[in-house]
Amino acid sequence: MPPTRRTATVEFVRGSVRGTRRRALATLPSLFTLGNMFCGFFAMLVAIRGDFRLAAVLIGLSIVFDITDGAVARLVGAVTPFGLQFDSLADLVSFGLAPALLAFTLFSQGRDEWDPLGWVACFVWLACAAIRLARFNTTVDPTADKRYFTGLPSPGAAGVVLASVFAFGDHMQGRDRLWVLLVVVVPALLMVTNIRFRSFRSLVSPQSGRPYGLVAAALLLVVGFATVPVVTGIVLAYGYLLAPVLVPVVSPLARLLPARLKEVFS
Repeated sequence: MPPTRRTATVEFVRGSVRGTRRRALATLPSLFTLGNMFCGFFAMLVAIRGDFRLAAVLIGLSIVFDITDGAVARLVGAVTPFGLQFDSLADLVSFGLAPALLAFTLFSQGRDEWDPLGWVACFVWLACAAIRLARFNTTVDPTADKRYFTGLPSPGAAGVVLASVFAFGDHMQGRDRLWVLLVVVVPALLMVTNIRFRSFRSLVSPQSGRPYGLVAAALLLVVGFATVPVVTGIVLAYGYLLAPVLVPVVSPLARLLPARLKEVFS
């Protein structure tokens, strides 16, 4: 039958609805990215006011949003070049500028002879974070092992700073505060190395329909942060930082793990 005006109108409306849904799904990951950027920006504001723990919490929320936006993008099939670039710009705010400013406001006691060292260390952090993100965006290797990152990811590096704030915040100020610069410089340099760090993407986006690894990891983190948050944060942040050294040491124990667990973490 030739199309009538009524059937043409119905098809037009259906097409508009489908197009609207597609646009809404494509926008959804960017909303999480925007939440990431907002938390990073807010963390800088409260760090300047001296509320260091709240700034650390906000950077932690940025990490959650950063993990979520990628998972949501893959879930709805909305991985786009715009989303990748927007995510990197948000990461530079939340994991480049915010941790550097938080570390400097903790380190600095006003204008004294040690402040220039803090300026240099925090700029090294910012520069390394920018280089890390630019390298990640421009290095497209289809044959690369997707289970690993080259260099310490910027959210992982930021995790070291915020975990240190909660664990050692009261000792990060004063005349003996030069060691604080190591908390900034060491993760910063690791961001631009060729050392491989596990991505754990299989936990966030498991290939099978039985995400046991994700559920187990989530429960473990919830229990840890609910009971001993400072210890959990330090173990998580510094454990990931030292993973390239620790994994070869404990890898022989992997033979004792069940086959399913090996598949998740391999």
